[in-house]
Amino acid sequence: MSATTLPTTPHYSPEYRFNVQIYYEDTDFSGVVYHPNFLKYFERAREHVIGAEILHNLWQQQQLGFAVYRTDMVCHDGVEFADIVDVRTQFYFESKFRTVWKQSIWRPNATKAAVTATIEMVCMNQKRQLAPMPPSLITQLSAGMA
Repeated sequence: MSATTLPTTPHYSPEYRFNVQIYYEDTDFSGVVYHPNFLKYFERAREHVIGAEILHNLWQQQQLGFAVYRTDMVCHDGVEFADIVDVRTQFYFESKFRTVWKQSIWRPNATKAAVTATIEMVCMNQKRQLAPMPPSLITQLSAGMA
């Protein structure tokens, strides 16, 4: 897939996996993760997919970054202090402005996800206006998306 020919139907990336250690500070009084922290774990996983250096250079050199446009998150099961969870991530390009991320959090030895989310990200310039993703970024992120 080239930067100029984005698919017309969703074509997900391979699944990326990222482990997160659950610390006491992440939990409420009962030892269960406080729900907004799941958004932080999803953010970390997306950063690992794209790469911190790429995101930094994108902002410094092209004044472009990403912002969350929409989130749909469902908590199916509690995640607890001392768990090491597996954050699973896939994405697709909805347009040259937007990516859609399907993410889930899995507890050790689980048979279903504890948390699932669909997160839409848009590319924006420093003036907080929609901006197209650079073709080089689309090409780089498309590697492995047969």
